[in-house]
Amino acid sequence: MHTAPTDGNSLTKQQHNILILNGPNLNMLGVREPDVYGFKNLSAIALECEEYASELGCTIDFRQTNIEGELVTIIQEAASRNGVSACAGVIINGGAYAHTSIALADALRILEVPIIEVHITNTYKREPYRHHSYIAETAQGVICGFGGHGYLLALDAMRALLEE
Repeated sequence: MHTAPTDGNSLTKQQHNILILNGPNLNMLGVREPDVYGFKNLSAIALECEEYASELGCTIDFRQTNIEGELVTIIQEAASRNGVSACAGVIINGGAYAHTSIALADALRILEVPIIEVHITNTYKREPYRHHSYIAETAQGVICGFGGHGYLLALDAMRALLEE
């Protein structure tokens, strides 16, 4: 694996590639219900994540699709093959699929890497059908209600999980 430059200490940080997946309608951030989801678009969030991941000594693969089957395929491609995973961890905002997709949850169960679920809004302050997440059942943790900043919090948490 690659190592990040040292900060003057004798320890170097291992560089990890983190897959960040985004589900349906997240490509409409900044346009769709800005009173609920804010005005920041997904491209701005991706850029912030890329910059922050670099500061942490990580790389990211930031993706979005509206198609459930494509999310499943991306997850399957990230799964371990002969003991080698395509990524060190997954951060996922499944959007509405979090509340409906058993297929997505089943695909995530294939992974042998940490999973963190992110939601821009606090799903527990919203409609009752948003209170349950199939993704949460597969994740080490869930971050919700912090807007786009939740992705950065997830990167911090993932880094901590990977360094344990």
